[in-house]
Formats: sequence, structure tokens, C-alpha cells
Amino acid sequence: MSGRLWVSTRKGLFGFQRDGSQWRVCQTAFIGDPVVFTLPDPRSGRLYAALNLGHFGVKLHASPDGGRSWEELPAPAYPSKPEDADSEDKVPWKLELLWCLESGGHDRPGRLWAGTIPGGLFRSDDDGASWHLVRSLWDRPERRKWFGGGYDHPGIHSVCVDPRDSDRLLVGVSCGGNWISRDAGRSWQCRTDGMYAEYMPPENREDPDIQDPHRVVQCPSNPDGMWVQHHNGIFRSRDSGHSWTSIREAGPSTFGFAVAVHPHDADTAWFVPAVKDECRVPVEGRFVVTRTRDGGSSFQVLQQGLPPAPAYHLVYRHALDVDSQGQWLAMGSTTGGLWVSADQGDSWTALSTHLPPVYAVRFQEQS
Repeated sequence: MSGRLWVSTRKGLFGFQRDGSQWRVCQTAFIGDPVVFTLPDPRSGRLYAALNLGHFGVKLHASPDGGRSWEELPAPAYPSKPEDADSEDKVPWKLELLWCLESGGHDRPGRLWAGTIPGGLFRSDDDGASWHLVRSLWDRPERRKWFGGGYDHPGIHSVCVDPRDSDRLLVGVSCGGNWISRDAGRSWQCRTDGMYAEYMPPENREDPDIQDPHRVVQCPSNPDGMWVQHHNGIFRSRDSGHSWTSIREAGPSTFGFAVAVHPHDADTAWFVPAVKDECRVPVEGRFVVTRTRDGGSSFQVLQQGLPPAPAYHLVYRHALDVDSQGQWLAMGSTTGGLWVSADQGDSWTALSTHLPPVYAVRFQEQS
């Protein structure tokens, strides 16, 4: 089994091919353009790339041949805002960022989910040829309470599709909580029991609709096991996201953006700690990864092969990934560093320290 690693950056998409323990650049695309997210669809082998071209808007491309050629697809589009829309709805009905893409399950060929800013979830059932806004979530009155974290408007950055039942979804909204659907998005429930928001007045700190999950991940082999890197720390769920337990201690900090969970062991997860709130740099300039193997009871601080202090690398929410075997890890930083680990994070190797700012990394297996 070999593999590829797709690295989405501020100035293009870079594909790295693994040959044994060595990695080399095998593909580049969209050089000069911001590539926000790349999804290799394990069902079809197609590759999807979301671009944000600023003045020219959001673009979506697909490749049927591993990135050698690309075709442009229609990007998700919001309907016009009704003239009689709720005056309290201050969010523009306009696509600002295609923040994440996920395939819709092994038994739903052609289905894709797209999370966007300003907070809309879109669904395609024809491999991205057409999209529709999931109005059952967009029209929820609680959406009026959502707000932006690092962006001006709220956004959906995580879509978890339960491998046991493709109709069961969990969507992470920053800032708007975790929303669960059991019927492919026809109805929704916000579940953040156990989470809290220190940035809110005490009487609102447990309000589910204003929680700020930075990233949500689900263990493929044990989907009841989920992890959240939240603005106020790390949270763990053992019941498919219905309730959450706060992890109080995790190395230098519990703040960060990225989290990855082992595909076969829900108790093992990785994080990249930083200083909150506005500072957002490694604690004391020490760039490290933290790992738990016991569900958050204890953490190891991993830094072998990573640059010594001072090293002010920040890893965004989509820029940490683990392969399907749970052995290889990859992460990219906002200052253009890219590292891989062949031993679950015990040691790291730099593939490059000169890339454009990295937005996202994603492994793709090849037989």
C-alpha cells in the first residue's frame, strides 16, 4: 500500500507521493491561487479542490485522474435573501468560503457535503454537479445566535458522517455548536452537553448555540468516540456527540485548532497546542504535538524532529491528518512548514519548510 498526501495552501495545491518511507512532490495544481480544502473521495477516487479567489469568488474543481487534469464544477450557491426575511438575520446569503468537503458515505455514491461560511450546509447527490442548501438547518431560529470566531460570520468546518449509518451526521459550527441529524439532514438537534464558553457571560456559558468547536473528528471504527478541539479546550464524547467531557490537562495548553483521532482506537488522539485567545502561537515558542492514548487521562508531549524554540508555527484546524492505518501523521503550518510522522507522532520529518501557508492536509490511500 502506498499513499499520497494532498497539501492545500495559500498559493496552490501540492501532491506528495510516498515510496516506502520517502515522500516526493508528484503533482501541483492551481499555482498562485488559494486552495482552501482538498477532498480525495475514497469511493470514486475523484479529487475535489475548493478555491477562494477573492474578487473572483469561490471555485470548485474536480479531478478524475489523480490531479493530472481538472474540470470546474458549480460551487454551492445561496438563494436570494427573501424580502420578508427575519430582520434579525444579519448574515449575508452569499457564499464567502467553501470551508470543508466530505463524502456522503459508502452506501451513498455521489453524495457530498459542503460546509461554508456564512454557516450554510450544502448537499450534492451527483458528485458535485449540483448543490442545494440544507434549509432545515439554515432556517433554524437558533442560527440568529451564531456568530463568527476568526471570521466575520459563522461557518461550518466539520461534517462527520457516521460509517454505521450514512444518514447520521454531526456538523460543527464556529461559533454555533454541534448539530446532529439522524435523517440525512431533514431535522437537527444541537448537542453540546458538557461544553462551556468562557468568552460569554456566566449565564450564557453553557448555551449550546454559541459554543465554538474549532474542529470535530469521529473514530471510523468506533463512531461513538468523538473529539473536539474547542475554543475553551479539549472535549471527548463516548456517545456519538450527545454529551461531552472536558479534558482539563493536556501538556502546555488545551487550546488549539486541530485534532486527529486514530481510525481504530478512539482513545488515541493528537492535538497541536497554542496560546489562546488572540495570541495564537505555540506556548513559549515551543512547537509540539500532544497525544493521548487513554482517552484523555494523560498526554505525551511530542517534539522529536520538530524545530526547536523559538518556532512560531500555527496549525489550522484542517492541517493535521492521520492515515487510515493510524500510523502516518501529517501537519502543515501557517508559516509554510510541512511534517510527517511514520510512528504515530513519536518523531517527525520535515518535507518542506518553504511552502506557502498551509490551510489543509489530507491523506489518500492507493492500492
